[in-house]
Order: sequence, then C-alpha cells, then structure tokens
Amino acid sequence: MHAARGGRCEGSSLVPMTSVPHLVTEIPGPRSRELHAQRARAVASGFGVALPVFVAGADDSTLRDVDGNTLIDFASGIAVTSFGAANPRIRENVGEQLEKFTHTCFMVTEYEGFVRVAEWLNAHTPGDFEKRTGLFSTGAEAVENAVKISRAHTGRPGVLVIDEAYHGRSMLTMAMTAKEHPYKTSFGPFSSDVVRGPNANPLRGAGADEALGEIDRLIAEHGGEFFAAIVVEPIQGEGGFIVPAPGFLAGLRRIADEHGIVLVIDEIQAGLGRTGRLFASEYDGVAGDITLTAKALGGGLPLSAVTGRAEIMDAAHVGGLGGTYAGNPLACAAALAVFDILDDPDTLPRVATIEDTIRRHLEPLASEIATIAEVRGRGAMMAIEFAEPGTLEPRADLAQRISAECHAAGVLTLTCGTHGNVIRLLPPLVIDLDVLETGLEILAAAVRSVAAEEAAA
Repeated sequence: MHAARGGRCEGSSLVPMTSVPHLVTEIPGPRSRELHAQRARAVASGFGVALPVFVAGADDSTLRDVDGNTLIDFASGIAVTSFGAANPRIRENVGEQLEKFTHTCFMVTEYEGFVRVAEWLNAHTPGDFEKRTGLFSTGAEAVENAVKISRAHTGRPGVLVIDEAYHGRSMLTMAMTAKEHPYKTSFGPFSSDVVRGPNANPLRGAGADEALGEIDRLIAEHGGEFFAAIVVEPIQGEGGFIVPAPGFLAGLRRIADEHGIVLVIDEIQAGLGRTGRLFASEYDGVAGDITLTAKALGGGLPLSAVTGRAEIMDAAHVGGLGGTYAGNPLACAAALAVFDILDDPDTLPRVATIEDTIRRHLEPLASEIATIAEVRGRGAMMAIEFAEPGTLEPRADLAQRISAECHAAGVLTLTCGTHGNVIRLLPPLVIDLDVLETGLEILAAAVRSVAAEEAAA
C-alpha cells in the first residue's frame, strides 16, 4: 500500500525517497514558467494556482515537475489523492475498466460498479439504519443534491449552514459558503433561503452551548417549519480546519430531531480516513441523516456521493436525480480500489502515526513563536493558524510567506481559513514517514525564518 521507509514506491520513476525534495532548478523552473505563460494565453484568468509548477509524474509522497524537480506533497490535490497521486491499486482498477468501456451514463444503461460503490457506502457511513446512495461527480453536486432531497422529503425550502463553512462553487453552494473572496465576489445574488448560524470555534472562545443557543434562536425566528436541512462539516475545511467544540455536532443532531430537519454532514474533505477514522463525525458519535463524500472517494477521478436514510433518499421522484457523468464507471472503479485500501486494517492506524509525527514537529513551535495561535486538527488533516499575539487578529501575510518559503524549498503546502491565515497540511495517507519528517523539518524552518524576519523588522 505504501513505500517502505526510505525506499522507492512500486512503479515509480522518481528518485529514492531519501533524496527528496530533489531540486535541480529554482521553483518554478524554466519549463514550468514557459507553460504557465502558455496557460495565461489559453485559460480563463479566474482559475487560481497555489504553486505554478507543471507536474510530469507522481509517487505516494511526491510530485515531479517538468523541470525534473521532486517536491514533497503536503496537499494531496486538496485531499483528493489521499492514497497518492499514482496509486498502483487505483491505476490497475481504472485500467481494467478502461479496457471494457469508459461511459454509458447510468441513467441510460446500468453497470455494476455504480451499485457496488453504493453498497459499500451504505454499509460504512455512520448510522444504524437502512440507507440508499446516489453518485454524482463533484462535491458541490453532492451538496446541492442533498438539499434537493431534503426539500423533497420535508416540503420545506430553508437551509441552515454554519459560519466559516465551505460547501462549493455552484450558485447554491456559494450561498452556503461563508468566505466572500474569492468564492463569492461579483457572482451574486444568491439564494435567500440560506440562513447562517454561528460556529463553535474554540480558539475564538465560542463554546458549543453558546453557538447552539444562537442556532435555536435563529430557528425560532424563522420557524422550524422553514428549514429542510442543516448542513455542517464535522471539521471545517476551507474555513481553517476548525474542530468544533465538544457537543456541537450532538447539539445540531438534537435540534434537527426536534424540528424534523434533515441533518446533512459534509464529509467531503474530512471523510474516508483523512482524520484517522473512516468518517470524522465518528469522533462525536453523531450520524447524519445524510452523509456526503467526494474528494478521496474517486482516488483522483471525479466522484461524489450522497448517502442517507432510505426514506429520505427515496423522496425524490424518478428522474429527479442524475447527471451525465454521475457515477462514471472509471471513477467507480477507482472508488472500489479506494475501498480496498480503506478496508486494509493497517490504513487507519497509520493515520494516527502521521498525526503524532506532525504534532511532534509543530506543537513545540506554538510555545516558541508568539504569532502561532494554534496547531490543530485530526489525523492527516492538520493546520497552523497565525494571528497577532493577544488580539487573534489574523496574519495572512505570515501564512503566505511561510508557504512561499516551503515552495521554494520543495514542499507543497496550502493556505486556507476565512482570512487566509492558516497553513493546512493534507499529506497523502500513504506518505513515506521519512519524507513526512523531512517536509515537516522544512516547514518548521520556514516558520522560524519568517518569525526571525518579523522580530528583526
């Protein structure tokens, strides 16, 4: 499943693990800069990029660019390539399906892979009740279809979401997303049926009881009969990898039950092993009426799923759900390989080792460097938030400078957070542990370097 420590991954053409990152040019290199200039002439400028390098190959732990540089991957395609960007099990499954056929459209003629993916999700998502699953292509599609299904089941229009949430880039999911820029700027107006409640963010002093009390007030203000769904991330992704205060998810479960509202748990980034459990909501002992998966589900191919109580999922009329590419057979083949990896008894315990390694490197920095507000997260979904000491005023500039130093040194990191002041770590769950150690050493050095520059300024 993963390369031996210090070894070479099966099928890899990359340099041995002990020599990464391996840089032969500056980052980005000359060929990447040439291709980026071509991109600027060909691709709409609205597409951003975290690091303008063009990838030529990949391994369990690394990406190789067109200039021959090998970079440590702490991004996993934003949690999509959780089992590596070139996993041999996934490639094999997809290759076998590719030899048979690429597509038929499940709404035209059926194929077994779609059903097998649905069966696995029905059996493994939280909740001791009969389930049904619908497959789609993107996370935003999953969110929108969960709302459609909830409205069909309840006959109500409203959706309650949580502050600092991210749910996608479609028109409805932009309304559900909290972060204004870059996701919503200039794209409105948005749905008026979306109501935003507070988040139980421990760093900002928001406990579960306080947040739930305000949500109770919002529901009373609008009327419980207005809301079809409450949609919540068990750990917020783009919002800053915020782990909610204990009791928050359980409180949302109580509120949903009291008012006949469908509780939708968005596991699109946090689910499928990312936190060290199959689903992040398991830490809170809470099952959603509907659970959403995507990202890691397709192992790098576009696939998302809506899994929920049979009576809720079957509320939509025949023909009401679907999509041209929904549950594409190649993506389903990839998902079945992902499930094989997740069923391996060594997979989830290894994520705990990744978390322990990250905390061992980064938590000492929090007491050393005053602008580190918090090191937080679960499993291989970890983050460092930067803020002004004493005020918690966000310091996005520090996160950006540290991330840039990491990029220059050959470690791919991402920023996130409502204010862009968080560095998030999403290493592949199969990352070589020596490579993880090396990448964390580079990250820690970058944090100290920027902190020293701040102190000298």
